[in-house]
Amino acid sequence: MEEKIRRGRLFDFYGELLSDHQKEIYEAYVIDDLSMTEIADLVGITKQGVSDQIRRCSQSMEEMEQKLKLCERFDRIGEYLDEIIRLAKSQGLTDIEDLAGRISEEL
Repeated sequence: MEEKIRRGRLFDFYGELLSDHQKEIYEAYVIDDLSMTEIADLVGITKQGVSDQIRRCSQSMEEMEQKLKLCERFDRIGEYLDEIIRLAKSQGLTDIEDLAGRISEEL
């Protein structure tokens, strides 16, 4: 399950950088949870072709994450905001707590 979540997150950050064909296949697999056979029927390629595309997409997005680290930075910013909220709450700084909460919701 953890791998599926990671794939979904990578798709959220880097999916728009894939070709339309790759996006269709990867989204059907990761987001829509279709089987490779169902995807093959849907897009008109072989099950092996679907498997190859999913592997290539995953590899490509992993490489993008290694270079850009957008998922990693996103997680770190969320952790910082949680800490700001905790500190503001403990010191009664409701304005700061509210602002950090709004920023956190935007993430």
